[in-house]
Formats: sequence, structure tokens, C-alpha cells
Amino acid sequence: MRPSGGDLVEETVAAYIYPGWHACPERDRGFPPGWSEWDLVLEAEPRFPGHEQPRIPLHGPYDDSLPETASKQIHLARTYGVDVFVYGFFWSRGKRVFESALDHGFLGLASADLPFAVMWANRMPRKVLPVKHASDSEIHPDRLVYTDTEDFLALIRFLAERYFVRPNYFRLSGRVLFSVFDSTFFVRQMGADGAREAIREARCMLADRGLPDLHLMALNPAPSLVQDLGRIGFDSASHYVLLPEWKGEYLQDYGSLVSRRAGEWPGYLKEAGVPYFPSVSPGWDATPRGVMHGGRRVRRYPWWPVVVDSTPERFRDFLAAAMRFSRGDDEGALTFIASWNEWSEGHYLEPDERYGTGWLEAVREARSLA
Repeated sequence: MRPSGGDLVEETVAAYIYPGWHACPERDRGFPPGWSEWDLVLEAEPRFPGHEQPRIPLHGPYDDSLPETASKQIHLARTYGVDVFVYGFFWSRGKRVFESALDHGFLGLASADLPFAVMWANRMPRKVLPVKHASDSEIHPDRLVYTDTEDFLALIRFLAERYFVRPNYFRLSGRVLFSVFDSTFFVRQMGADGAREAIREARCMLADRGLPDLHLMALNPAPSLVQDLGRIGFDSASHYVLLPEWKGEYLQDYGSLVSRRAGEWPGYLKEAGVPYFPSVSPGWDATPRGVMHGGRRVRRYPWWPVVVDSTPERFRDFLAAAMRFSRGDDEGALTFIASWNEWSEGHYLEPDERYGTGWLEAVREARSLA
């Protein structure tokens, strides 16, 4: 079954949307006029023999702040079996970045009835791309998003009044889905007790205002945090990209990785004590985001690692396995794909010059196999 409104039904597939494919004042101040991340994608170079770069969109670059772009994306999603878009939402104490993809693109389309949700991307985008210095901190301090109870309440109130009340906002058992990308940083910088109190107050605020209640999902929780998710106030857990071994070999085989990740899902479910919804990726290759340093391989993001030998057929089987695993949850079978359009990190479903609509066809085929 496919959701016609905002509620989860059986066999729901949700894809994350990276909203960074349009002009943004935050970036325009630090980049050449007219620069966008499409420059990284189109100008990417192979780093080793057989390296699949550049990866070019079949229909060329686009501006995701335009309703016509959203219309094409929705048509593809409905055609090939993606039920929900989960937009990255950049917020740091009221400051927003890349908001136009959702506000002007998707929601600017009068016929945008596809269910959607938002994920709090609680890290600000990089101000330097491609990354130049191999010795720099992987996460620059000014990208960290600090919050407190007052700010968290302001965030939830903003989201509720602008998005949660919409009829096509995605729900699980009647509660609106809201996920936190770096749940570990969110909890550690507030403290477990502070995070729990902020979440409790947010729920009370929503109830007092007659606004929808939250289904709060923790993404990418550290192993030390997993067992405490329910006590803190999270309703479920998942990951964004759970594919490479970040400290493993430079070149990593897709088939070996997906077998390993599928084998880890039961452990995450058992440890968390709350529903665990798997997230699968069609690949990983963030090398377009890093300056080439001759033949030297820098052992960190974005240069390292690279996942090789990913194909639509292998991705189809990975997604089908995730969908079968999800069926065991009382909330319903919900599976995530990371992502719809992370072109500069090499995980996307949109048509490309190599496979055409192959990645999307894999989604449709997975639904019939699951």
C-alpha cells in the first residue's frame, strides 16, 4: 500500500532530500559568483583506475528552489515507488540555510501532495568546498549547532505552525515524524537530563496549543547512547548513511558492506529498546568534495573511503532486505533511503548518465521482491 496523505501505511519508503542545489546568501558570500555544488559534481575527476567520476545527472543540473523541479521529483517518486520525501532542515537558533528547496520549491507547488517530513540537520553546511586542507578538523567548530530548551521549543513551535499542521505532513500512528541528524551531539551538549526536559516541554507546548504530537527519531546515535534513547524521549532510531566502514580500507566493496549492515539491524533494534527503522544507500563517494592532492590518499572525509561496485541490482536487494526487516515493527514497515539527491557524496536515486533511471527502477523492483 502507498500513503495517499500524511499517515504511514504498510510498505512505506522514504527518501532523504538534500536541499542544497540553489543559490544561498550564506554561501554566496564565500564562493565565486554563480558557484553551486553542481560545480563539484560536474568537475569531479577520477582518483584511481576505474573510478566512476564524474557522475552526471541525466537531465543536467537543476535549481531545487523552483516548483518545476519539485514537480519533476514528485513525478519520479510516484512513478517508481518513493512514498515520502524527508527534507534536511538547517536551523541554528533561528538562522536557516537552504530553506528555499522546501519552502519555495516543494511547498511552492500547488499540487505538492506527496507526504513529506523534515530532519533537523543540526550541523551548518561547509563554508569551504571543495575541502582543501587535509589537516583541518573534519567538523569545523562554527558548523556545530548548539541548542538549549528555549531554542528547542522555538524550533518545534516554528516547525509545528509551518509544517506539522499540513495535511500531507508524514505521520506514524498519528504523530508527526521529526528526526535529529546528529542525535549524539544534541544529547551530549545538552546533557541527557536537559535533553529529556526539553523534549518533555516541547510535547507539552504542542499539546497546549492543540498542535500534533511528535514521533521523535534519533539518527546516528553513538553506541553509548543507544540504550538511553527511550528514557531521553526518543520514539525510534535510525541512521542516515549506514554503509561504509569510516576507518576501514580506502576502497570498500558494496556487496560486502550491505551484508554487514543488514546483519547489524537486529542488534540496533535490541539495544535501542525502541523501534529501529533501517536506512539504505545506493553508494558512497564524497571525493568530489575534496581537492585532489596528487596521488596522496587522505584518510578522512571527503577523500576516504570510497565504496565501489555498487549497482542498481545490488541496491535493489539491499532495499528489499530492509523492507522485509521493517515489517516486524508495530508502527508499520518504514524504510529510509539516503538519499534522493546527494550527488556530491555519491548516493542518489535521480537518473544519471550511467544507469539512466536504474536506481529508481531498483526501488520499484525491491517493492515487488520484499
